[in-house]
Amino acid sequence: MLTRKQHELVCFINDRLEETGISPSFEEMKEALDLKSKSGVHRLISALEERNFIRRLPNRARALEVIRMPERPEKKGVRPATQQTLPQATAPQTNASGGNVRAMPEPANDVVEIPLHGRIAAGVPIEAFEGSSMLAVPAALLGSGEHYALEVSGDSMVEAGILDGDYALIRRTDVARDGEIVVALIEESEATLKYFRREGAMIRLDPANRAYDPQRYPPDNVRVQGKLSGILRRYD
Repeated sequence: MLTRKQHELVCFINDRLEETGISPSFEEMKEALDLKSKSGVHRLISALEERNFIRRLPNRARALEVIRMPERPEKKGVRPATQQTLPQATAPQTNASGGNVRAMPEPANDVVEIPLHGRIAAGVPIEAFEGSSMLAVPAALLGSGEHYALEVSGDSMVEAGILDGDYALIRRTDVARDGEIVVALIEESEATLKYFRREGAMIRLDPANRAYDPQRYPPDNVRVQGKLSGILRRYD
């Protein structure tokens, strides 16, 4: 069962694809649904992905495919609200033989804003979630689910390509499999970014730097707060 906004969004995306062959941008979806920010669009798209109504096409920042459609309001004699927001379709292109050519999605630099929760240690654990602001992130770097960002402090994950000053993009979850890079909250007070492994009756948090030793804790002392989804790096 979709919410009203989820229903409006999948209908808007489907109508745009049928008329132009190009997915709407995040800005167009935000305006069509009268949302305040693109982060709201990202949450709706993630929810539709999880419910298998749409999927993102790989290697394209602005390519969505509608897998299945919910029941449309017009079947009950009601015109959908999203229909009023659709722009006029452009004339279809033709090839040399006169046949129609479906336009391919054009690249776009759609960004979403996710919470930035301070600094996290990639060495010795430090206090996590020192504050909260927002970080603009290319939508193509994020998959489904809810995300937040943490600024990396330290060098214990350099062999995994995670450097001091990077922004770790984290998908919220409280479960992890062996070998995944996670945000681990230790004794409800300190957090660190490490490889997660189970070792007998203990939890082992492994660095990616041979200069650092693994950290071992009883399971009750470690709580997974998310898994690494990507890294954002700025060059000054």
